[in-house]
Amino acid sequence: MKFGKRLKKQVEESLPEWRDKFLEYKRLKKLVRLISSFSGAGDGDGRGEAAFVRLLDGEIDRINAFFLEQEEEFVIRQRELQETVEKMAGGGGGRRQAVDAAEMRRVRKEIVDLHGEMVLLLNYSAVNYTGLGKILKKYDKRTGRLLRLPFIDKVLRQPFFTTELISRLVRDCEATMEAVFSISSLEAMAGDRRFRKGCPDADVAEMAPMADHQGIFRNTVAALATMKELRSGSSTYGLFSLPPMSAAAPFSPESDVLQTCSRVQIVDPVTI
Repeated sequence: MKFGKRLKKQVEESLPEWRDKFLEYKRLKKLVRLISSFSGAGDGDGRGEAAFVRLLDGEIDRINAFFLEQEEEFVIRQRELQETVEKMAGGGGGRRQAVDAAEMRRVRKEIVDLHGEMVLLLNYSAVNYTGLGKILKKYDKRTGRLLRLPFIDKVLRQPFFTTELISRLVRDCEATMEAVFSISSLEAMAGDRRFRKGCPDADVAEMAPMADHQGIFRNTVAALATMKELRSGSSTYGLFSLPPMSAAAPFSPESDVLQTCSRVQIVDPVTI
């Protein structure tokens, strides 16, 4: 599949509020075509390349702004959820147990959603980096210039490509998920269901948040499939490609996260 179609598919499968935040690959491709059509007549003053670089810089600024905004939000949400889990771990029994069970369902959903959204942000980074590499390759090929190497060197230092923090947040979130989905938590949930036996509306209420969760799950699975494809080490793999997932450990901090997260594709969504 050509990258333009892959990007379009990825945007469609992303969160609705993220869909206008991806690289405007189609617009860049049109500009490359326009510049190359005049290359035969010469571009001695370099105005075409200057316009192309300005558009690339604008796209990078826009991608960085969105990435940093999401990263900051995830830091806050992760901290708040961790504090909530720690407080719940010290809760008492009796009626408090029923309250904790309802709260536990809410927290479980929020943690799963947060984890899925952070994986989507890792995918956002990979897709946009790949798009920049593809459009720069196309520009060099059509114009005979050598812009890709120096520009990619700049891209590698951009905030959206620096994923150490978000990768650590994903790992921390997975540790929190393990604590929340522990056997003791499940036993507390089972006890609460026995307490509410004979109340059929309770199960309906418990399943109400599932629609949103299923959406996050589907988007996350699509993101993981895209990341695997981008890191597949295909015949087009080269110097500017993201390293394959199987060999990414020495090069990218998120590689072990992707290896762990990829297992989500073969399991059913966890009931919230």
